[in-house]
This record gives sequence, C-alpha cells and structure tokens, in this order.
Amino acid sequence: MLDFTSDIADDGPSSRTAEPARNDDRVLLDAYSNAVIDVTERVGPAVVRVETGPKVRSARERGGLGSGIVISPDGLVLTNSHVVGSSKEIRLRDIEGFVTDAHVLGVDPDTDLALLRADGARDLRYASLGNSKSLRRGQLVVAIGNPLGFESTVTAGVVSALGRSIRSVSGRTIEDVIQTDAALNPGNSGGPLVSSAAEVIGINTAIINGAQGICFAVASNTAQFVLSEIIRHGYVRRAYIGVAGQTAPVPRRHAVVAGIDNKMGALLAQIEPDSPAAKAGLLPGDVVIKLDGVEINGVDDLIRVLDRDRIGRTLAMDVLRMGRLRAIDIHPVERKPAARQ
Repeated sequence: MLDFTSDIADDGPSSRTAEPARNDDRVLLDAYSNAVIDVTERVGPAVVRVETGPKVRSARERGGLGSGIVISPDGLVLTNSHVVGSSKEIRLRDIEGFVTDAHVLGVDPDTDLALLRADGARDLRYASLGNSKSLRRGQLVVAIGNPLGFESTVTAGVVSALGRSIRSVSGRTIEDVIQTDAALNPGNSGGPLVSSAAEVIGINTAIINGAQGICFAVASNTAQFVLSEIIRHGYVRRAYIGVAGQTAPVPRRHAVVAGIDNKMGALLAQIEPDSPAAKAGLLPGDVVIKLDGVEINGVDDLIRVLDRDRIGRTLAMDVLRMGRLRAIDIHPVERKPAARQ
C-alpha cells in the first residue's frame, strides 16, 4: 500500500529556495514600480498639453495636439516644431486643468524642436534637462505625455539604442537620437523622455508606423544647444553655401587618379545664383569629397560640417570635377532662419 501521509517534497532544496526567489522578484518589481512612480510624481506636473488652432473651430478649421515640458519656472516650454507648425494660436493645459496662452520664441525644423513661452504664468512646476551623453543601452526611461488626447499618460521602457540618425521634416538629419521602446502614440510628440533620476534626457519626436516598440527622442544635449541658440538669436545659426545635392558613389578609377579614399561623396545637382558656392566657382556635377579638412562621404556629411562655427570663414574644399581633383576656397554665410507662415 502506498502511504500519502508523509509529504517529503516540502522539505526538499527546491521548495526551500522557491520562497526566497519569489521574494527577490517581488523586491525587484517593487523597486521598478517605485522608480516609475517617483519619476512620474516629480516630472509629471511639469508636462503640459499643447493645443494649437482657434479655440472655437469651424468645420474647416482643425487644430493640433501634442505635449510639452516646462523647463523653467517663468514658463519656457520645449516641444516639437511639427506640433506648433505655423499656428498663431497656442494654448498650454497643465495637469490641474489650468489653461494659458503661449507664443513661439523660436523653432528649429532641422531638429524638430520649438521653444514656447507661457503668457502670464509664473512659478510653474518645471523639470531639469539632463546629460544625454551619460545614457546607457538598457537604462530605464519613462515617457510622459498626452497620447491620442489622453492626458498625463505614463509609459516605461528602456533605452534601446543611442546615436541614431533620423530625417527631419526639413530633410536634414537629426543626429544623436535616442531609440526607446517606451510606448508612444500621436500626442506624445514634444513630451519628455525621463531618466530614473527624474531628469529630461530626450524630447519625444517620432514613431515608426507599423513597428512595435521603435520610438525616437531628440537627445537633451541637442535640445540644450537649440534652446541656447533660440534664446540668444531667436533661431539656430547654421552656415550656408547655396547648393542642392545628393549622395553619390565615387568611381574607383577617379578615386585612384585623385589619390583619395572616398567611396562616396556629395554630388552637387544645383547651384543657387549669387550664393557662396556660385562665387567660389562650383558647378553642377562637382562631387564634394572634403570640406575644411573633414572627409565628406555624402550630403549628410556636408550638411553636418556646415555648422555655426564655420560661418564667415574661408574654407578649403576638395571636389572632383570630370574625375579630376580640384581645390576651391569657399566662404559660407549665415543661413536665413526658417520662417513661420
């Protein structure tokens, strides 16, 4: 006869270790939850809903909706440039439902960022911009915003990748972009991506439709640069030479004859009249392979090199013309700021 009165399974090693393991998991989950709760309570009140368009809309008039983050107690708000667009009427709604009008201090479509100031609002709850260079893959991040109109929504995830590049609405690449799997939806645009230290380390900007868990945020260091430029000049200063081009391969035989290592270059398709490029003697069909000592392997490299530090300087440019290497001196000027219609 079998005896079921003695249950020795409970006295085995596996049963003795199961309970501590469950306790360890519970501690880890509680720590994760507490970190998200702490970030939400500290940064959440500084997140605002950004509404654009007339207060009373007709059937033909449609307004926009996004998010923003207050970064100073006197009402400076960071959001996306595509959120404010060309709207003349902008309103901010905080977590308590208080609504105030706002105006645009400056926009930078090249990084999809805009700086607003709340009208008549002072001593606002605000958040601090952190150092995005200190981020690591796998680090916990929290996204706060108003997805699909649902206010004060919180999602959590991790930093999936760093140093990504995405294309802005202006066609220029946004460098040093953070990829995250924190769930984002339309309406999250312009809201903060926050670290576990409750520092804003990114401004949520893009979602890949049809992809699961692939979202992007402009790094806080880029936002800090844009912020300082807008406060100082009203726009972001960049150099301009007056060309339109595309990335093109450099034929191997041309590279050998010219003694260069470039496999790709920036092929100039159009030269604007009276531009620095026209005055320097550049022609359509020229392939830029070096500018100011920096190797150019495509049109994105050319755009990246033309920053504010090269405004007003005479730069050495190497181009391939009909397969032969030519040295040209060019004098970039300051690019006109983007106009809001």
